[in-house]
Amino acid sequence: MEQTNSPGLMGQVGQIASAPASRRNFLRYAGISGLAVTVLAACTKSISKIPNPKTGTGLSVNLGSGDIGILNFAYALEQLEAAFYTVVVADPYENIASLELSRLTDIRDHEIAHREFFKTALGSSAIQALTPNFSSVDFSSRTSVLATAMAFEDLGVSAYNGAGSLIANPAYLTLAGKIVSVEARHAAYIRDLITPGSFADATVININGLDMNRTPAQVLAIAGAFINETLNASNLPTS
Repeated sequence: MEQTNSPGLMGQVGQIASAPASRRNFLRYAGISGLAVTVLAACTKSISKIPNPKTGTGLSVNLGSGDIGILNFAYALEQLEAAFYTVVVADPYENIASLELSRLTDIRDHEIAHREFFKTALGSSAIQALTPNFSSVDFSSRTSVLATAMAFEDLGVSAYNGAGSLIANPAYLTLAGKIVSVEARHAAYIRDLITPGSFADATVININGLDMNRTPAQVLAIAGAFINETLNASNLPTS
């Protein structure tokens, strides 16, 4: 399985893993200043202007192989989630409660931090910035926004769970474990906003008390509907 000798990648992994868990440190890694504005330029609420994924850029993006490919796979998903929550927070749905907006803002900040971590860690091996397609989402509707958020969060948890066994470098596996635990907290919160008490129901937790997992191919088959580019995962490890 492919390994990397990039000092930037390993250095970033070690720096994040050992950093104090303060909000200031977290947002410093997120690089939020200016980045949210960049995302908003690409993901305005004028969703009718976002091209349909079937007729979008048509560009194929190769995720790569080995651990680099898996990290790019995660980076693609974090790009999608960060873009989604940036739109949600920038122009919230009707009659949103202040506490709800505050929690969704926290989730946005987490997703931006995850995205920027992967981008920095991957360096020149990172895939390009992807173009999201949210034409199926009614951002003025709480029901539509939260349903999409739940789908993204459940998908993200299953994606990290499914990719964990494909990671060769223990340092990357440790970081993936830290990130998936945050994604699971997001998923639980969103689920309870929709249906109280559904945070760990049988649709996501099996009879052994384990969360669901999906292969990268299964994940991209779902996430691809929200990304204009086609993600080529053919070189990713499968075992």
